[in-house]
Amino acid sequence: MQSARSTRFWLWIFTLLGASVLPCLAGEVAILKNGFSIKHERREVVGDVTRLYVSADGASFVDVPTSEIEHFEAAPPEPSVFRHPASTTTSRISGFPARPQTDLNQVVNEASGRYRLDPDLVSSVIKAESDFKVHAVSPKGAQGLMQLMPGTASQLGVSNAFDPEANIDGGTKYLRELLEKYNFDVVKALAAYNAGPQRVERFGGVPPYYETRAYVARIVRDFNRKKIAQEKAAASKTAQNKTPPKKTSKPTSN
Repeated sequence: MQSARSTRFWLWIFTLLGASVLPCLAGEVAILKNGFSIKHERREVVGDVTRLYVSADGASFVDVPTSEIEHFEAAPPEPSVFRHPASTTTSRISGFPARPQTDLNQVVNEASGRYRLDPDLVSSVIKAESDFKVHAVSPKGAQGLMQLMPGTASQLGVSNAFDPEANIDGGTKYLRELLEKYNFDVVKALAAYNAGPQRVERFGGVPPYYETRAYVARIVRDFNRKKIAQEKAAASKTAQNKTPPKKTSKPTSN
């Protein structure tokens, strides 16, 4: 009995050591006990946590308590054609058949309609947060297009922050809640989205952090740029409609 226990113990130790040094196959998803899933390129055990590398170069990673990981599974294939509101072009991965594309224009418009927000504001937030990168992860652990922190995502019912539709729906809902909280003061709501409502309340407005102030200014500038362009386009169209057609002179006979 003692020999069997010793054998199982050392087998467990060797398995643990092996998992701590060998990278996983590319394109795995870690399924957590709280329902979250985190896509990563490789992983390694560091002490009591499992480090999930979400970028191929290893520059971005998320540390998750190993005890909180339920299991790992292969990641689903990503769409080969991708389009977002900041671009009118599409990109295709050569050598593979096209899969159904994720049209972020449509996703943003649908989420904005549900929560009664201007889609231009939502897309400006996405641009500032992730530059439309579906699998973006910040050094602090914020994930996806609208950079939802795990706790915030859980409160919003977003189980997979890298699902574009779920992420945008959750982020748009959260933005709407912040706008209502601050009586639709867009600047305060954006500051709270970036730095947290506690800091906005603490300082009575935009916190004196360069990052937060630059973030708010970047979104406001991008949003205003869109509106100015739309106004110019509408004015140009109106002017064209009001311009009378040029008269053509009839040829005269000699």
